[in-house]
Amino acid sequence: MNKRDATSGPSDVQQITLRGPAELADALPYLMGFHPNDSVVMVALHGGRGRFGGRLRLGIPQDPGEWAPVADQLAQSLIEGSEQRDARPDAIVVFLCQDPVEGESASQAMERLRPLAQRLRRACGALDVPVLEALCISDGRYWSYCCPDPRCCPAEGNPLALPGTTVMAAAAAYAGVQVRGSLRDMEARLLPWESAAAQEQERALDSAGAVLVSRILDVDGRGEVAGETLRVARDLMERLGSAPVAAPAETDRADDGLITSGEAAAVILGLQDRETRDRAAEWMEGREADTALRLWRALARRCVGPYVEHAAAPLTLAGWVSWSSGDEAAARVALGLALRADPDYTFAQLLHQACNQGLDPETLRRCLRGERVMRDGRRDDSAPGPEGVRRTERRSGPRPARAAAGRRRSAGTHRRAPGASSRPGSSAGRGHARDRRSLGQRGARSRE
Repeated sequence: MNKRDATSGPSDVQQITLRGPAELADALPYLMGFHPNDSVVMVALHGGRGRFGGRLRLGIPQDPGEWAPVADQLAQSLIEGSEQRDARPDAIVVFLCQDPVEGESASQAMERLRPLAQRLRRACGALDVPVLEALCISDGRYWSYCCPDPRCCPAEGNPLALPGTTVMAAAAAYAGVQVRGSLRDMEARLLPWESAAAQEQERALDSAGAVLVSRILDVDGRGEVAGETLRVARDLMERLGSAPVAAPAETDRADDGLITSGEAAAVILGLQDRETRDRAAEWMEGREADTALRLWRALARRCVGPYVEHAAAPLTLAGWVSWSSGDEAAARVALGLALRADPDYTFAQLLHQACNQGLDPETLRRCLRGERVMRDGRRDDSAPGPEGVRRTERRSGPRPARAAAGRRRSAGTHRRAPGASSRPGSSAGRGHARDRRSLGQRGARSRE
């Protein structure tokens, strides 16, 4: 067993010292805010006592052929992000969390994932940052890939501590930190419908797309669609906000019942325009933030069938509002799903990078407040044009259409790992400055 300490929290707040694999495994849900099933989690450690720093999470790639490039990307992302935020890590802790598949034992799942743990250790070592500990958590048990001593790390693994009985649990309860179920539970609130209602929603998206695409490609029509999208979204937020308060478990179902298929289709397609989406991102504080978050979640659930990639816009807005409201765990989940829906969605890439690096969302909030103030000032000065018309100082014409992007990508295609941080100034950052639009087979979409 590795006896080196790891300390949670910076030096100016209460510190909890964790010793060994058992306490590290027990601390993971509190570090993330949820139980990260089917995930690779990497946590940076700083200083002689191993203070926890930046962390990132990625779904475990199903194809082992992707493990080597993904390991390299994750190691580089965590180390570079830590350097930009604080300092280069002195060590890294790796967690592989996955329950056994059908017909597999937990021990067999651990052995199946061992090559991934080795890839991650080599990738970090190649960048001169050692992996202090690599743990597998599966079916309520944990194993250390770094400890060869069967007296403390037997082949059958060790059971996780009972919930709420560890020093980390006591400290988290004292600090008001909550663990909100598993990652799977949090993602379920944002995933597309699979019920019979999904067919009705798909038909509504088809019908709305047939009308809106031609209007969006027209200079004047695009401004009109933007204004209509924002007005419908505002109406829906007011409707959600005025509804009777439901129990948390019933909130999503109640919200779904307050939005018609046609209304959802109009807003989903309208949000594919980047500037319309940016206007919607201004609903980020106070009561607006609460109702906007409920709306973006509801719209993400309506991106069904061939419209799954359209979910990138509402999911990114849900992630932004969560981050702006101080809920980093929910933000990471929403932004991770946005990148799963569309790995090239630049706004999600940039927000996920900033959230992972622990940046302050107030910088972006100030920019969006300034946009609103400037726009309101122009309107007070009787500036011409309807609400939602394009901002000429940012772009003088509609973005060109490019090839359809609605088709599924090959799993073997090399990309930046979805959900991993990207370095400022990389191709992702430069891409945000370009005006790009993809015109899908069933509706217009912006990749920004």
